[in-house]
Amino acid sequence: MSNSRRRLLKGMALSSAALVTNKAVALASPNGNSTASENIGLKGNVHHSVSRWTYSDLDIEELCLLVKSLGFSAIDLVGPEDWPVLKKHNIDSSMCNGAEFNLVDGWIHPEFQDQLTKRYLEHIDYVAQAGYKNLVCFSGNARGMDPEQGLENAVKGLRRILPAAEKNGVIIQMELFNSKVDHPDYMADNSPWGIELCKQLDSPNFKLLYDIYHMQINEGDIIRTISQNHQFFGHYHTAGVPGRNEIDETQELYYPAIVKAILATGFKGYLAQEFIPTAKTPEGRAVSLRQAIHICDV
Repeated sequence: MSNSRRRLLKGMALSSAALVTNKAVALASPNGNSTASENIGLKGNVHHSVSRWTYSDLDIEELCLLVKSLGFSAIDLVGPEDWPVLKKHNIDSSMCNGAEFNLVDGWIHPEFQDQLTKRYLEHIDYVAQAGYKNLVCFSGNARGMDPEQGLENAVKGLRRILPAAEKNGVIIQMELFNSKVDHPDYMADNSPWGIELCKQLDSPNFKLLYDIYHMQINEGDIIRTISQNHQFFGHYHTAGVPGRNEIDETQELYYPAIVKAILATGFKGYLAQEFIPTAKTPEGRAVSLRQAIHICDV
């Protein structure tokens, strides 16, 4: 990447917001691994992140520069191949990935569990050695399997990796998806199923990645669900409903109230933006991310 393009990426978010200064210093990460930080127009109550795939038009170094310019210090869903770049910029891999096959062949399927176990045990070591904390996993699609059988299968499979996760201080987090719009037939499409999985596994190193967008579509009642079940939720994702785009006034969720409810539970983990920007230019997409961060910065 040329020096001129680096300067563009550093400057494009800065020029879009009066609240962001020209000191691109990261906020402290919740695990205490980041260096001393300065609050750049942010209150410091929320540990912000952004999902890698939603800004795939930028290479990982460019996304790091954008994140730093906006005053936070984490990127979600990043695998080992990109961790050296994150470390170069002192950015946390707030939700690691790469152990999964895909989103549909997951832990409810016994035929995949031997391979999944091998992959997750390897990645638990990778995550721990890198000094990170969270590793995502997926239930997979039902394919005619009833929820009770899927739950039983997932418990048996995940118990094979949880001792290693507990030993290494890594939290395995199963993401909840909607099956109505984006992920037809996905098993973990509701919070009660996921919560029961957590209860049966009974491990502090297994949590749910509560995706607010997905759960609004499939079940709603977001604030009550978070308030009553927060102990099972280890990470949060955002996006606008409907459309999975910006979390501004064009959609139905009021994120300031949701984030306040999350903070009221004592949550100290990450809230990651996972909306798909509608803007067509890098500058416009940077503005969308800056706006989302400030909407959630309660």
